[in-house]
Amino acid sequence: MDVRHVSPPPGTKAGTLLQQVPLAARLRVPAAGKAVRFFYATPNQHGPGASSTGVIFLPRGTAPKGGWPVLAWAHGTVGLGDNCTPSAQPRSERDTTYFGHWLRHGYTIVGTDYAGLGTPGLMSYLNGSAEAHSIVNSVKAAQQTGLPLAKRWAIIGQSQGGGAALAGAHQATALSRGTGLDYRGVVATGTPANIEHIVSLAGPYATFPLPAGLATYMAYILAGFSEARPDLHVDRVLSPLGRRMVAKAKVACYPEMTKSVDRVTGHWFTAPLRSIPGVLGALTTYMGTPIAGYDRPIFLGQGLLDADVPAPSTLSLYAQLRANNQPVELFIYPDKDHSGAVNASTKDSTPFLARIMR
Repeated sequence: MDVRHVSPPPGTKAGTLLQQVPLAARLRVPAAGKAVRFFYATPNQHGPGASSTGVIFLPRGTAPKGGWPVLAWAHGTVGLGDNCTPSAQPRSERDTTYFGHWLRHGYTIVGTDYAGLGTPGLMSYLNGSAEAHSIVNSVKAAQQTGLPLAKRWAIIGQSQGGGAALAGAHQATALSRGTGLDYRGVVATGTPANIEHIVSLAGPYATFPLPAGLATYMAYILAGFSEARPDLHVDRVLSPLGRRMVAKAKVACYPEMTKSVDRVTGHWFTAPLRSIPGVLGALTTYMGTPIAGYDRPIFLGQGLLDADVPAPSTLSLYAQLRANNQPVELFIYPDKDHSGAVNASTKDSTPFLARIMR
């Protein structure tokens, strides 16, 4: 299924299933029974008329009465180019293990690719609103496949997907109202938060080299943000090198980008990003994580050895959520890094989900 240049018919309702095909054998995970790739309508950063692809993995065996409960998977950073689309790539060993755990516990995995990744337009990196719509509408569309799926569902996500999962959690009830779906809660690990404040401080004075991963995240953020907000003309504060980094970020997948990114981000700028009027507010709207307004339980998991999303990021979010009396639980993994916390968290997230999905 190649829909890189296919848009939904005008007026198509968000969450409408447009196409489904069996998932290629090389893309399946061993613990799954049936596996499907699907194409559906969902808004993007510019409004209606956009689309996304995704994947559905069903457990083995006979579905229980009412169908398999659903976990909507929000994936982490893979890149912005169509060649990075998760549903068209084999799963990593980590994700194969993670999916297998949930499948063996009787959950269906519905994984969006996010609008623009494998479909027309640019995937809007860390754009919470666009990601939230992609997540919720993937679950709506999955219900139209004829597969035995329950109405009960929760969200699980890691890294970029941790932030997307919280954005989805914040809007899940409202976006699914009237569909019969029964949203129960969210599991987020390695969740970036308050990053917009750090990004807004970017400028030519940053002369120290960042780790390649963090520099890559910065390039993806600038690529997504500048595309979503062309009115701000972000390129006016970028050097020729900075423009090249942003252009490359729009097409290069994460492994390639980390090898070629210039790690001294100060070289990317001719003036501070904050010299653009209103840029912090615009970044907050674009990528800020809500700290109030959640109506279902939240699981936050964080590895203390995480160098991609350092613990203070998630811990600051936890403090903000608690200050606003939100239904959040925090789980710390002292000896785990960014990726390691994913499967380590299942000892805690399994009973958490069992409790909220009853």
